[in-house]
Amino acid sequence: MAWYNYLLNFVAGAFLANGVPHFVQGISGNPFQTPFAKPPGVGESSPRVNVVWGFANLAAGELLLHFFRPVGDGAAKGWAAVALGAFLLSILMASHFGKVRAKKV
Repeated sequence: MAWYNYLLNFVAGAFLANGVPHFVQGISGNPFQTPFAKPPGVGESSPRVNVVWGFANLAAGELLLHFFRPVGDGAAKGWAAVALGAFLLSILMASHFGKVRAKKV
């Protein structure tokens, strides 16, 4: 696989990881932070906005994997890139949202 496939796999993992908390909070009826809130990433958006934002992230991740899914000789490395993207963004989100929820931002 070309180098950009691994990059796109990484980004797909990040999109998928970002979609989960927004979608889950939204369908649970809870407001949650989005880039559309004031201030962005700190203020809370409505559950509907979170469902749409979460679904858009999940769809973007799926579309990237649909067109650039890891196959062939580099499949294991490609899936590792997906997992790494999801893992790293999850760690960043846990840190950021933990501070926001504790009102330290």
